[in-house]
Amino acid sequence: MRILHTESSLGYGGQEIRIVNEACGLRDLGHEVSILCPAEAQIGELAEEQDLPVQRLPIGRKKVSAVFTLQRWLKNNPQDVINTHSSTDSWLVALATRLLAKRPAVVRTRHISAPIADNFSSRWLYTKSCDHLVTTGEKLRQELITVKRFPASHITSVRTGIDLVYFKPQDKQQCRQKLKLDEDAFIIGIVATLRSWKGHRYLLEAFKQFSNPGSLLLIVGDGPQWDALHALAESLQLQDRVIFTGRQKNIAEWMNAMDVFCLPSYANEGVPQTLMQSQACGIPAITTLNGSINEAIIPGETALIVEPEDSTAILAALEQIHNDTETRLKMSAASISHASQNFSRQQMITKMEAIFRVAHNHRSH
Repeated sequence: MRILHTESSLGYGGQEIRIVNEACGLRDLGHEVSILCPAEAQIGELAEEQDLPVQRLPIGRKKVSAVFTLQRWLKNNPQDVINTHSSTDSWLVALATRLLAKRPAVVRTRHISAPIADNFSSRWLYTKSCDHLVTTGEKLRQELITVKRFPASHITSVRTGIDLVYFKPQDKQQCRQKLKLDEDAFIIGIVATLRSWKGHRYLLEAFKQFSNPGSLLLIVGDGPQWDALHALAESLQLQDRVIFTGRQKNIAEWMNAMDVFCLPSYANEGVPQTLMQSQACGIPAITTLNGSINEAIIPGETALIVEPEDSTAILAALEQIHNDTETRLKMSAASISHASQNFSRQQMITKMEAIFRVAHNHRSH
């Protein structure tokens, strides 16, 4: 099949990583896969690093001109399936394909749990405009069925898969040596785009009160909250113990350097890849149950659960994991087992290929 992924978002995070991983997996199965995005979108560079064809068009905003530009491109570059990912590109594809004599199948992937407007146009976008809707978590799917009354047969949950060959336990001391980190420190870490709703602020506030004065906090990632979080760390007088790494590619090494992984998100989550990755590396987690996080972890076994926006609860969980080595080792073993059984990238690719094939066959007949 000729499969096109569209992404109007300019940012970089789990959504973009999933799209590229999925595209690579489908290409490896013999499909002709490409990415279409705005010129300044970071997914373009990410896709080109994996030798995926990238087409750059002005699809970053909902404009009439963008609809016609996209329609002309699709007419000259016919596709069998278009997989849309964000609101803007989903709208543009929905309208542009209506102008084509031969319409491709359209599959919409919904990655996050942000609210959907309760109106006719949104309902049309999620139901009539696409042949199928994919959510990255079952909880997201159930909300669309029970709250929005979207037809259940129209929606499939396909959890994001990760590379279990890459994300696996490594020697902690070797990773710390390589990354020039204190080999004896108790290291807490978060890997996430620096967005407000990821909850970095509450983790910093908890870390300020943490009882181990030699501990370190790794903040791995980049994003809009970069300056605000640096200012907060400085105001809390933590600049000597908090390491802002910026965006990193060797994520498995950073995770394996950690003693505990923390993701205190309070909004918008789907099934976070970083929680799957940290478990695959055998790192116990502290997290909320926002979005579909409960589909990424086993509460009490692979992760301790805290309430959103609650630095006191994060602190209590940190102290518990820090003080109880036996619990830490049990959670580590349970995390590795859980990841190996549930998070393979191949499961995601197989399910998405089946959805694309059914949608294409339905559209063709």
